[in-house]
Amino acid sequence: MAAGGRVWEVEESLVVPLPAAAVYAVVADVRRMKEWSPEVFGIWLRGRDFVGFNRRGPWVWFTTCRVVVAEPGREFAFDVTSFGLPIARWGYRLTPAEEGTETLVTEYWNDRRRDGWRRRVAEVLGLVFTGTPPAQRAARNRHGMRTTLLRLRAACGGAP
Repeated sequence: MAAGGRVWEVEESLVVPLPAAAVYAVVADVRRMKEWSPEVFGIWLRGRDFVGFNRRGPWVWFTTCRVVVAEPGREFAFDVTSFGLPIARWGYRLTPAEEGTETLVTEYWNDRRRDGWRRRVAEVLGLVFTGTPPAQRAARNRHGMRTTLLRLRAACGGAP
């Protein structure tokens, strides 16, 4: 947290009824994000980079993403930029549970808009493109993460 109570990091977790290696294969296939994310409606792959096309209500925006952690069965994460400005890191940590037949999936978000003029520009762009004021970003992301994890569990054969 920073001055004013701003939240810079959020995590949500849920158990998925598959071994960690199988869950990793699902989350690392970024083309499938549109199946469970409440905002993503399209992905354009470009090697280890991809462009995410997002929408919420009347707002539509895109982000450029680069995979930065790819540890099969353990963690998958990507950094998000917009117009070359750092925005966030999104990722999934996987912890085997129930003798390896289930996995605790922790989705996390770290806001990377922290420094000087880049922060100010990125926050204005974020407000214009997503309609979310900086002080509300963490709460909105937490809500979206819960939806994402429930849909991910359903896609992996678990109860929605």
